[in-house]
Amino acid sequence: MTATLAVYAAMLGTAVGSFLNVCIHRLPLRLSLMWPASHCPACRAPVKPYDNIPVASYLWLGGRCRSCRAPISMKYPLVELATGVVFLGAFLLFDSPVLIQRLLFACAMIVLFVVDLEHRILPDVITLPGIVIGFLFSFFMPPGWIDSLIGIAVGGGSLWLLGEVYFRVRHEEGMGFGDVKMLAMIGAFLGWKLMLLTLILSSFIGSIVGVIVITLNRGNMKYALPFGTFLAVGALVASVAGERIVEWYASFF
Repeated sequence: MTATLAVYAAMLGTAVGSFLNVCIHRLPLRLSLMWPASHCPACRAPVKPYDNIPVASYLWLGGRCRSCRAPISMKYPLVELATGVVFLGAFLLFDSPVLIQRLLFACAMIVLFVVDLEHRILPDVITLPGIVIGFLFSFFMPPGWIDSLIGIAVGGGSLWLLGEVYFRVRHEEGMGFGDVKMLAMIGAFLGWKLMLLTLILSSFIGSIVGVIVITLNRGNMKYALPFGTFLAVGALVASVAGERIVEWYASFF
């Protein structure tokens, strides 16, 4: 029975991932998520229901539009697969209602990850409601409303302060305000402890990627790295294994 439910959870995740692809494509363009129906960006032909099956349709079509044969980005099946894996993992790890909270949070992180990677923006339509929703959840489940409130204040305040110091020293923007709102949202959902862990993990990952980018660009340090993308990865790790990581670290003291 559990195995069957796990399969259903993964299938539901891929279907949700298909909707997340719509969000990823349309939110940066400020387009409606409901209208028009899904269509090929190249020829504008509507996508038939049988061509809109998550992952399977991409494989069946060979990664090309049925009408004009224009290539379909690998981003679409990858987002669907990633969301399916996230839903499966959450089903196995969390009980309701924490399961619902973590799934909403993970979906938001997936969208923010891709949008920031592609467009270097973090849409307010996700981060600002996310702060409110995460805080409301905290009245009924972990981390509790006090830790959530501290997470919002410290999460948003810490990045804002870092960005302000960087601007005063270098006289150029080093941190977008979208990152500030995103970290406040992470604090709302996960609490201040896991928010700080997220900041540490994302900074570590960002540093490694930054060194690679600088090396490939032959020392050019002006390349803007999408920090929201790293925040999303750190937040997903923290939401799954954060408590165990914090306990492991605390065991040294």
